Amino acid sequence: MATVARYARAEQLPKKAVVGSWSGMRTRHHSRVHEDRRGRTRYTLTDPENGGAFGVCAEVEGLFGDPGRGTYELFGWVPRARVRGWVGDRVWLVPDDQALGPWLLEDAESQDLGRSPGTDSLVLTGLDDCEGPPEGHRERIRVHDGRRWLGSCREFTRILPAAEPSAPRLVLRGLAPAERLRAALAKGTRRALDLGEAALEIRDDQGEPLTQHLLHGKILAWCPSRYGTELIDLELDKSLCMPVPGYAWPVWERWLAGTPDTPGAWTGLGTRQRGAWLDLVQERGCRRTHRARPAGHAYELDGRYITDEPGLHLALGEAVNGPGGYFGGCVAALAECLRGTFGHTAPATLHWRHSATARAHLSRALTPDGAPYDLFTAVLEALADGGMDVTLA
Repeated sequence: MATVARYARAEQLPKKAVVGSWSGMRTRHHSRVHEDRRGRTRYTLTDPENGGAFGVCAEVEGLFGDPGRGTYELFGWVPRARVRGWVGDRVWLVPDDQALGPWLLEDAESQDLGRSPGTDSLVLTGLDDCEGPPEGHRERIRVHDGRRWLGSCREFTRILPAAEPSAPRLVLRGLAPAERLRAALAKGTRRALDLGEAALEIRDDQGEPLTQHLLHGKILAWCPSRYGTELIDLELDKSLCMPVPGYAWPVWERWLAGTPDTPGAWTGLGTRQRGAWLDLVQERGCRRTHRARPAGHAYELDGRYITDEPGLHLALGEAVNGPGGYFGGCVAALAECLRGTFGHTAPATLHWRHSATARAHLSRALTPDGAPYDLFTAVLEALADGGMDVTLA
């Protein structure tokens, strides 16, 4: 990051040169930087374990970026469907050996139209955590995206990058540090500069909590900020923080302006961005207190745009809790919402208009190991078990 090179590094400069003097600094420029255009703080760096805040600011660099992705080459690829560009949110690699279980690639993409030049192989990239594929597998596997079989290959291997990617950085610009952060910077030891697990809390333009990102609060560098005499630019190691992917920025831009005030603001999005919208809805919904409606309430569900699983849960959330509302992000979470305090009190009724759209798009789904099931029916059963009487129209 070019701007970081100007920073005073803790291990390179003496303490006084790094920190400067905190006393006597004026604060007349604070509101211009660490508060957003509506006069409220956007970002707060907090201590989730012990409580309290390290500081507040309105500008962050490094929140968006490309998360680390694994690359896999599937040899002897035999396609059953077209694989090009973005493949799916959850792509499963299913070995013939059932004792091994399926492996998951999240947010999977195909490279160079999917085919490795001059070979019969397919190249996929994706987020691979503890459920992800091993370094290689020398027996046949089949691949599906939760809706259809994409193809099969005789073996695969993980392609290691030529060089390890540089460690991610997060820069909080124009940060107004709390006293505890000032004390840590003044002390300047490695132990003092390691804040432990921290959280970056993010608010919208209305000052309402939107989401938070966990990160390792190790201070790498800091310097006086050009935005104010008592403000600093603080660089952190965000090794525990998954960067927000670039494709999600239009969704975030809409939500940072405030909670949608009309239903269906997500309907024009594709499946990938609907998933990003659902992530924010879920994060916000699980942190809020929901007003429970009395038993016997009648809900209206507009099913015209339920063409994928994110659309299903976004539409259900709005039917129960209004625009931007949350009511589960999968069948299991839906069942928990029906039993919990998420705005629903059994018994209730749900009038599902244009239900044929969801039936057409969700009736043929695949479990992780590739067994077919009917997602539309599974949702109806979960609603019925939770005391929601559904009328299809």
